[in-house]
Amino acid sequence: MHKTPRGEERVVTDVKQAAGSQTLSRGLTALEVLADAGTPLSIGELAARLGLHRSITYRIVRTLEDHGLVVRGANGELELGARLAALARNVSRDLQSTALPELTILANELGMTAFLTILDGEDSVVTLASVEPRHAAAAVAQRPGSRHPITDGAPGRAIQQQLRGEKAAYETSHDEVISGLSSIAVPLAVPGRPPAALAVVYLTGPADLAAIGARLEQAAEVITAELR
Repeated sequence: MHKTPRGEERVVTDVKQAAGSQTLSRGLTALEVLADAGTPLSIGELAARLGLHRSITYRIVRTLEDHGLVVRGANGELELGARLAALARNVSRDLQSTALPELTILANELGMTAFLTILDGEDSVVTLASVEPRHAAAAVAQRPGSRHPITDGAPGRAIQQQLRGEKAAYETSHDEVISGLSSIAVPLAVPGRPPAALAVVYLTGPADLAAIGARLEQAAEVITAELR
């Protein structure tokens, strides 16, 4: 075997693929890449990010298209399909349905996109639901299903508070997950459920962080009380 500085990691990856389905793993990775990209990708761009030949990537995409998980835009670029959103609605459905009214109130009251995130695995944060304000001049889209490391962004740090058993103030971030954007988040702890966070994201500008943090804490308390 040719040894590289990452040779050990390569062996681990191969063992995992041998134990499961390589094709399924590649398809799921393609969905993750499209979710993280934030903008539609061409077949060539997706193939490059997957590290696969275009022909293999094309076959993966065709299968995902057949199931409505991926769609092509007018220019042929790829993005996540509506079927994926339908599947996502069944993840922590009661948490999402309980949080949605509060997210809507927060978004319209603060004029910011409000969203709910949850811990996925050990080191990732996934957006479960988001609501954009109705009357804002410019709103930031926070797509359900988007994922980022737990070490990045205010929601991730709010979730880390729970993992450490801490009860601290709100968390803030700027220019971390998405360039030019800021976010404020508070922990959303519900017994028997994975750690979550309630947050708002906005274009960088003046903001009363303490007031927004306090408002998020009030909303988190409402959601937690309804789920108990």
